[in-house]
Amino acid sequence: MSDVSSPNFWETIYQNRTTGWDLGGPTPVFCRLAESGEFPPGSMIVPGAGRGWDARMFARHGFTVTAVDFAADAVRDMHTLADPAAPVVIIKADIFSLPPIFENRFDYVLEYTCFCAIHPDRRGDYADVIHWLLKPGGTFIGLIFPLGDHEGGPPFAMSSDQVIRLLTERGLRLIRREIPPDSVERRKGIEELVILRKE
Repeated sequence: MSDVSSPNFWETIYQNRTTGWDLGGPTPVFCRLAESGEFPPGSMIVPGAGRGWDARMFARHGFTVTAVDFAADAVRDMHTLADPAAPVVIIKADIFSLPPIFENRFDYVLEYTCFCAIHPDRRGDYADVIHWLLKPGGTFIGLIFPLGDHEGGPPFAMSSDQVIRLLTERGLRLIRREIPPDSVERRKGIEELVILRKE
């Protein structure tokens, strides 16, 4: 399981075309949020951005988006799929080793399938990173997947309550949570949208 902390582990998955988390387009739940007007465009970071579908979609809605991944194949694909009309800053980096300039820099952290990809022992560290990235008043938008208690991973089983606890312990406040009706079919009932704000 320790291999999940290595970019080589993920690059092999990309090369073998076994990227089961990749929907091949933007996440419907996030499309709804972007179109709702509930979240005014601002600076957004997408940790573990993969091929960048959601990053580009939010950029098309006027957000200034930074997409981060440490797998070279993911970063290459993001460059290949780049939309000149909706530019995204693409950074090859480990989310646990981001540059100091990123501290308190972002209005939004967008989370989907990054929490479940890191080793469970590092979830507290990731919560620290989220708090560190957000400006005061910044918002965490997370689609927590996969809910459950299965053994092994990735994806490692998730609990929305655990994510909420980790973030509230670090000074974020729960704004709302919902089981989204517009999850893709194979993920209905096993993911939950949680939105928290940094005080």
